Amino acid sequence: MTNLELTSSALKPVVWTIAGSDSGGGAGIQADLATIDDLGCHGCSAITCLTAQNSVSVTLVEPVSEEMLLAQLDVLLADLAPMAIKIGLLANQEQVNLLGKWLNTSLREFQKANAVDVNVILDPVMVASCGAHFASDKRSENQLDFLPFKGLITLITPNTAELSVLSGCRLKDLSDCHQAAKALSKRFECNVLAKGGDKGAAWQAETAKDIFVCIQAPGSAVIYQQRSFLLSSPRVESTNNHGSGCTLSSAIASVMAWGFVLHDAVVVAKAYVTEGIKQSGRPGKGPGPLARTGWPAKLGGFAHISSLDGCASLPDDLNFKPLDERLGVYPVVSDVSMLQLLLAAGAKTIQLRVKEADDSDLETKIIKAIQLGRDYQAQVFINDYWQLAVKHQAFGVHLGQEDLYEADLSHIAHSGLALGVSSHSYFELLLASQLNPSYIALGHIFPTTTKAMPSLPQGLNKLKHYVDLLKGHYPLVAIGGIEFNRLTAVKKTNVDDIAVVRAVTEADDPACAYETLVAAWEGLEHE
Repeated sequence: MTNLELTSSALKPVVWTIAGSDSGGGAGIQADLATIDDLGCHGCSAITCLTAQNSVSVTLVEPVSEEMLLAQLDVLLADLAPMAIKIGLLANQEQVNLLGKWLNTSLREFQKANAVDVNVILDPVMVASCGAHFASDKRSENQLDFLPFKGLITLITPNTAELSVLSGCRLKDLSDCHQAAKALSKRFECNVLAKGGDKGAAWQAETAKDIFVCIQAPGSAVIYQQRSFLLSSPRVESTNNHGSGCTLSSAIASVMAWGFVLHDAVVVAKAYVTEGIKQSGRPGKGPGPLARTGWPAKLGGFAHISSLDGCASLPDDLNFKPLDERLGVYPVVSDVSMLQLLLAAGAKTIQLRVKEADDSDLETKIIKAIQLGRDYQAQVFINDYWQLAVKHQAFGVHLGQEDLYEADLSHIAHSGLALGVSSHSYFELLLASQLNPSYIALGHIFPTTTKAMPSLPQGLNKLKHYVDLLKGHYPLVAIGGIEFNRLTAVKKTNVDDIAVVRAVTEADDPACAYETLVAAWEGLEHE
């Protein structure tokens, strides 16, 4: 997706970088601003220091005055307020202290007055790619004390060397890094992404593994908070990684500025860095900078997600029954009489979603729905009640994210059923895709009253991103608040099909409403 398409329906969100200038153009604010622009945001910078560096060495670091740093922050806040902030190189402890105070006073007051949340991403830069220490004060090992940021940042992104310094521990293996990351999250009261791109560690030889410790992420599903995850990507054999840490943190800030949750920003930014290294070049004698490759849209470039905290991980690559035909206009109904009415009106795929868990006639209703599917040669999916769906051999079962961890997915696959999976974010759809399901539902796109939702409406911009990533890999169906007057806009995202609830079930004539929706949807052209 191009930046023009990204910004067609909204002004560019403002993202700040508070960092040092790299005269070689590969890292620091130069890399940050290039990344921010590449991901469709407007970049602003507060420069902490000037560095004299190229691709092989850093010869001089000269901090700006505290007065100049504070003036930059204040003047930007007065006119170009941020949706997200990335903090990179800070030259000395005085700058850390000043910035911590500013975040705790000026930025907090701004957020309270304007009822907004500004996500702050800290990349604790200590050592340049060429091995030069940056901090200008003479502390032991040039270590800065970042505790003035405690409780004020969303995420900290240390690499293995920085994690070792911040934790004061020698990190020998994955377990050591995980424990250090968890301790760091408690110490700073923030989420942690411990970067594992360095090839030095034995456990990093084949893949680039990052440790994501989430303690709180507003908008993300509860089941994915207070958790640790391992994000594994194939290693790119290239030494052109100058500015990779700067790029990752500024990409996270940029993705969050577009309204994506933290989990999404982490996996999108990691994919962005992976592709940037793949397409990188070497303008100088040393390691080259990452290429700016636009919003990631290659599923193979995204990380594999697994649990790292003892909680169950979802199985991979199960063999669920494929769809016999397109989902089309896919009604979701709560009673068997409506299901039969819509099957008679021509529905070839339909879902029975019984809301009352203590319904004494539940099994009878499911048996009847499955039989009706056979009678009308239609694909009938049973929502949630997978045991009964398996027992009575439904065409398929549809599960939400929480249900995936409670259901016996292997048993469903081995029983020959199709599987549909709900997703509400990049993170969730990646987990869904790892199962190799029969289809993935993307939603909820618009506000809906049919059920309580933990996430905000995704909107068409996010739907377009999801479709760009998954199109051709799995059948995709958009769901949530989709009505007749929204069909054209939804079709423009190139999503395969749509699921409908109220647009049919609450219509005066459900069968007529369904037939009208089908005719309109099938009459529209994809972009």
